[in-house]
Amino acid sequence: MNFKTKAVFLDRDGVINIDKTYVYKIDDFEFVDGIFEVLKEFLKKGYKLFIVTNQSGIGRGYYSEDDFFKLTSYMLDKLKKEGIEITKVYHCPHSPESKCECRKPKPAMLLRAKEEFDVDMANSIMIGDKKSDIEAGKNAKVGKTIFIGKKDEPLADISIKDIKELLLS
Repeated sequence: MNFKTKAVFLDRDGVINIDKTYVYKIDDFEFVDGIFEVLKEFLKKGYKLFIVTNQSGIGRGYYSEDDFFKLTSYMLDKLKKEGIEITKVYHCPHSPESKCECRKPKPAMLLRAKEEFDVDMANSIMIGDKKSDIEAGKNAKVGKTIFIGKKDEPLADISIKDIKELLLS
Protein backbone atom coordinates (compact mmCIF):
# COMPACT_ATOMS: atom_id res chain seq x y z
CA MET A 1 0.00 0.00 0.00
CA ASN A 2 1.08 3.53 -0.72
CA PHE A 3 0.55 6.03 2.08
CA LYS A 4 1.85 9.15 0.41
CA THR A 5 1.00 12.50 1.94
CA LYS A 6 -1.98 14.37 0.59
CA ALA A 7 -1.57 18.11 0.91
CA VAL A 8 -3.42 21.39 0.75
CA PHE A 9 -1.22 24.17 -0.61
CA LEU A 10 -2.42 27.61 0.45
CA ASP A 11 -1.40 30.99 -0.77
CA ARG A 12 -1.03 33.35 2.20
CA ASP A 13 -2.22 36.87 1.38
CA GLY A 14 -5.87 36.71 0.35
CA VAL A 15 -6.35 33.12 1.53
CA ILE A 16 -4.99 32.83 5.10
CA ASN A 17 -5.06 36.56 5.84
CA ILE A 18 -6.77 39.59 4.34
CA ASP A 19 -4.59 40.93 1.53
CA LYS A 20 -3.71 44.51 2.44
CA THR A 21 -0.79 44.68 -0.05
CA TYR A 22 2.69 43.86 1.27
CA VAL A 23 1.61 42.58 4.66
CA TYR A 24 4.67 42.23 6.88
CA LYS A 25 3.68 43.87 10.19
CA ILE A 26 1.80 41.93 12.87
CA ASP A 27 -0.53 44.92 13.30
CA ASP A 28 -1.61 44.59 9.65
CA PHE A 29 -2.12 40.82 9.75
CA GLU A 30 -5.78 39.81 9.98
CA PHE A 31 -6.96 36.23 9.48
CA VAL A 32 -9.65 35.67 6.85
CA ASP A 33 -13.02 34.93 8.45
CA GLY A 34 -13.61 31.17 8.47
CA ILE A 35 -10.01 30.13 7.77
CA PHE A 36 -9.56 28.28 11.09
CA GLU A 37 -12.66 26.14 10.52
CA VAL A 38 -11.65 25.33 6.93
CA LEU A 39 -8.10 24.36 7.91
CA LYS A 40 -9.37 22.16 10.76
CA GLU A 41 -11.66 20.38 8.26
CA PHE A 42 -8.72 19.64 5.96
CA LEU A 43 -6.68 18.33 8.90
CA LYS A 44 -9.58 16.05 9.93
CA LYS A 45 -9.61 14.66 6.39
CA GLY A 46 -5.92 13.74 6.68
CA TYR A 47 -4.33 16.55 4.67
CA LYS A 48 -1.04 18.18 5.57
CA LEU A 49 -1.10 21.96 5.21
CA PHE A 50 1.56 23.97 3.37
CA ILE A 51 1.73 27.69 2.74
CA VAL A 52 3.31 28.74 -0.56
CA THR A 53 3.64 32.49 -0.86
CA ASN A 54 5.26 34.99 -3.20
CA GLN A 55 6.76 37.77 -1.11
CA SER A 56 8.04 40.23 -3.71
CA GLY A 57 8.05 43.00 -1.09
CA ILE A 58 11.34 41.48 0.15
CA GLY A 59 12.93 41.61 -3.31
CA ARG A 60 11.61 45.13 -3.82
CA GLY A 61 13.10 46.28 -0.52
CA TYR A 62 9.77 47.15 1.15
CA TYR A 63 10.54 44.86 4.09
CA SER A 64 13.21 42.36 5.09
CA GLU A 65 13.20 38.59 5.10
CA ASP A 66 13.54 38.89 8.87
CA ASP A 67 10.25 40.88 8.93
CA PHE A 68 8.66 38.04 6.94
CA PHE A 69 9.98 35.39 9.38
CA LYS A 70 8.72 37.36 12.41
CA LEU A 71 5.23 37.62 10.91
CA THR A 72 5.31 33.94 9.88
CA SER A 73 6.22 32.93 13.44
CA TYR A 74 3.32 35.02 14.78
CA MET A 75 0.90 33.48 12.24
CA LEU A 76 2.03 29.89 12.96
CA ASP A 77 1.73 30.51 16.71
CA LYS A 78 -1.85 31.80 16.33
CA LEU A 79 -2.77 28.83 14.11
CA LYS A 80 -1.22 26.38 16.58
CA LYS A 81 -3.31 27.92 19.40
CA GLU A 82 -6.36 27.07 17.25
CA GLY A 83 -5.13 23.47 16.93
CA ILE A 84 -3.87 23.94 13.37
CA GLU A 85 -0.46 22.60 12.40
CA ILE A 86 1.12 23.98 9.24
CA THR A 87 3.67 21.44 8.02
CA LYS A 88 5.89 24.02 6.33
CA VAL A 89 5.84 27.54 4.90
CA TYR A 90 7.61 28.11 1.59
CA HIS A 91 8.20 31.60 0.29
CA CYS A 92 9.70 33.28 -2.74
CA PRO A 93 11.49 36.48 -1.66
CA HIS A 94 12.23 37.62 -5.21
CA SER A 95 10.68 40.39 -7.28
CA PRO A 96 8.98 39.35 -10.53
CA GLU A 97 11.83 40.96 -12.49
CA SER A 98 14.39 38.53 -11.04
CA LYS A 99 13.02 35.66 -13.16
CA CYS A 100 13.72 33.20 -10.33
CA GLU A 101 12.59 29.59 -10.38
CA CYS A 102 10.56 29.72 -7.16
CA ARG A 103 8.03 32.46 -7.90
CA LYS A 104 4.50 31.30 -8.67
CA PRO A 105 3.24 30.51 -11.34
CA LYS A 106 6.37 28.34 -11.43
CA PRO A 107 5.81 25.22 -9.34
CA ALA A 108 9.12 25.07 -7.43
CA MET A 109 7.69 25.69 -3.93
CA LEU A 110 5.08 22.97 -4.40
CA LEU A 111 7.61 20.58 -5.89
CA ARG A 112 9.95 21.14 -2.93
CA ALA A 113 7.13 20.08 -0.60
CA LYS A 114 6.53 17.04 -2.82
CA GLU A 115 10.20 16.05 -2.47
CA GLU A 116 10.57 16.82 1.23
CA PHE A 117 7.28 15.29 2.41
CA ASP A 118 6.49 12.64 -0.25
CA VAL A 119 3.36 14.50 -1.33
CA ASP A 120 0.89 12.76 -3.61
CA MET A 121 0.23 15.67 -5.97
CA ALA A 122 -2.71 13.99 -7.73
CA ASN A 123 -4.61 13.83 -4.42
CA SER A 124 -3.63 17.32 -3.29
CA ILE A 125 -5.26 20.75 -3.56
CA MET A 126 -3.98 24.25 -4.32
CA ILE A 127 -6.01 27.19 -2.97
CA GLY A 128 -5.23 30.70 -4.14
CA ASP A 129 -6.66 34.10 -4.96
CA LYS A 130 -4.55 34.87 -8.04
CA LYS A 131 -4.26 33.25 -11.44
CA SER A 132 -0.56 32.60 -10.71
CA ASP A 133 -1.55 30.42 -7.70
CA ILE A 134 -3.81 28.30 -9.90
CA GLU A 135 -1.13 28.09 -12.61
CA ALA A 136 1.44 26.95 -10.01
CA GLY A 137 -0.96 24.21 -8.91
CA LYS A 138 -1.52 23.12 -12.52
CA ASN A 139 2.23 23.27 -13.25
CA ALA A 140 2.90 21.05 -10.22
CA LYS A 141 0.18 18.62 -11.36
CA VAL A 142 -1.92 19.15 -8.23
CA GLY A 143 -5.20 17.22 -8.47
CA LYS A 144 -7.56 20.10 -7.68
CA THR A 145 -7.22 23.87 -7.82
CA ILE A 146 -9.55 26.22 -5.97
CA PHE A 147 -9.72 29.93 -6.73
CA ILE A 148 -11.10 32.46 -4.25
CA GLY A 149 -12.22 35.75 -5.75
CA LYS A 150 -15.05 38.02 -6.78
CA LYS A 151 -14.90 36.68 -10.36
CA ASP A 152 -14.40 33.09 -11.49
CA GLU A 153 -10.97 31.96 -12.68
CA PRO A 154 -11.51 29.76 -15.77
CA LEU A 155 -8.23 27.90 -15.21
CA ALA A 156 -9.30 26.72 -11.73
CA ASP A 157 -11.23 23.50 -11.14
CA ILE A 158 -13.47 25.35 -8.67
CA SER A 159 -14.06 29.09 -8.15
CA ILE A 160 -15.56 30.35 -4.89
CA LYS A 161 -16.15 33.82 -3.52
CA ASP A 162 -15.43 33.06 0.14
CA ILE A 163 -13.24 30.44 1.87
CA LYS A 164 -16.23 29.47 4.06
CA GLU A 165 -17.88 27.95 0.96
CA LEU A 166 -15.44 25.05 1.40
CA LEU A 167 -17.23 24.11 4.63
CA LEU A 168 -20.39 23.37 2.62
CA SER A 169 -18.77 20.92 0.19
